[in-house]
Amino acid sequence: MAGTGVRPYREICFDADGDPDGGPYDVPAGPELTDLVVFAHGWNNSSAIARRLHLAFFAPFPGLLAAAPGVRVGYAGVLWPSMRFPDEPFPGAEPRGGEAPATDPGLGKTTRDLLSCLFPGHGATVDRLAWLLTERPDSRGAFAEFGMLARQLTAAPPGGLEAAFAEDLPRDEQSPPAVLYEDTLTLCGRLAAALDPTAPDGGRPAAWRGAKELLRQATYYAMKRRAGAIGELGLGPLLGRLSRSAPHLRVHLVGHGHGGRLVAFALRGLPEGAHNVKSVTLLQAAFSHYAFATGLPHAPHRCGALGALQHRVSGPVVACHSRYDTALGVFYPLASSLAGDPAAAADRRWWAMGHGGIRAVAGTPRLTLAEALRDGLPPSGCVNVDACAVVRRGWPPTGAHGDICHEELARVVLTAGRIGGPRPGS
Repeated sequence: MAGTGVRPYREICFDADGDPDGGPYDVPAGPELTDLVVFAHGWNNSSAIARRLHLAFFAPFPGLLAAAPGVRVGYAGVLWPSMRFPDEPFPGAEPRGGEAPATDPGLGKTTRDLLSCLFPGHGATVDRLAWLLTERPDSRGAFAEFGMLARQLTAAPPGGLEAAFAEDLPRDEQSPPAVLYEDTLTLCGRLAAALDPTAPDGGRPAAWRGAKELLRQATYYAMKRRAGAIGELGLGPLLGRLSRSAPHLRVHLVGHGHGGRLVAFALRGLPEGAHNVKSVTLLQAAFSHYAFATGLPHAPHRCGALGALQHRVSGPVVACHSRYDTALGVFYPLASSLAGDPAAAADRRWWAMGHGGIRAVAGTPRLTLAEALRDGLPPSGCVNVDACAVVRRGWPPTGAHGDICHEELARVVLTAGRIGGPRPGS
C-alpha cells in the first residue's frame, strides 16, 4: 500500500461474527519475511481512522530495525466493526498542553449515524436516545427509559455469536454488570460524579451529565463482546492457517484497548499444533486483569476466561498499563462492577488490565518501561510494564487511554518478540 510508511502492510478485515469481511486475506508471508507484526485497534469506527492508528504506531519500526541484519518484518492491521465516539481524541493526538476541547453533551448527527450503522435496525432507538439527552426530562421514568433503550440498542443480537464472549470471569462472578443492570438514575449519578468530582450533587438534572457516559459504556461493553468473538473465531483460526502455509514466519500480536482483548482471545482460537505466535503485547487492554489467572483471589478454584493461555505463546505476554488511563481506571470498574453494590467499583475484581497490569498469575514480574527497555523482558510468561512514563496525556473522559503511539512502546514490541535480537527458544 503506497504512502503508508511501512512495507509490506496489509489489512485483515472481519465482520462482527469473526468472518472474513473483504477477504481472502493477503497477509505478508513470503519466504523473504522473518516476522509479522499484527496490530488490532480498539473502538475506532471507520477503516480510515483505524488505519491511521495502525500506521502511526508502526511508524518507528523501520528506523528501529534499520541496523538489524537478516530481519525482514511485515505488518498487518486488523480492521473490525467497532465504535469511537467523535468527542474522543484520535489515539496519538492527545494534548501536550492547552485546554480540553468542549464536548457535546448530546448526540450529534455524526454520532447518531455511527450508532445506527453499528447497530442496524435501531435508528428510531438512537433518535429517541438523542432526544432524551437534549431535553433531559426531570423524571425517574425518563432515566428508566434511557437505560432501557441504551441496553436494548447494545444487546447481543438474538441467535448471534457475540453473547458467548461477554465475560472475562466466570459468569456467576461477573453478572450482573452495572452497565446492563444497575438502576439507570443511580448509575448516571455515579458516572456524572466521576466525570466532574468537583460538581455538587444536583439530583436528577445533574445526573443527565452521566447519561451519555452510560451510553458510551454500554457501547463499549458490546464492543468488548465483539472483540472476543472476532479474536477466537476469526483471528485465531487465521493464525492457525498461517502456521501451516508459512511455518517459518514468527507472528507478534499487538492490541490496543478492546483490540487487546481481540488478540488475547485469538489464543483461544489458535489450533493445536500452531506455534507461530512468538509474543503478545497488550496496550491499555480493556478487559479484566484476572483474565489469565488459573485461580482467582476471591475464588481460588475458578479461572479467568484465558486461564493459562499465555503458554500458547512461545514468548512473553506483555501488559502495558498506565495510571493515567481514566477510561480504564475510573469508568471501566464503574461499568463492570456488580449492579446494586455502590462500593463494588473499588473492588479489585473489576479492574482492567490496562490500569494496573495482569494480576493473580504467579511469577509475573512488574517492570517500569525504563527497566523493560534497558534489561529486556522474560523469554516467556506474563509480564507487566508500567508505561505511564509515556502513556500520560489525554482529555477526559478517556484520559491517556489512546496515548500509545510512542517509539518506546514500539521498542517494547520488538523486545518482547526478540525481533532483531537474540531469540532463545524461538
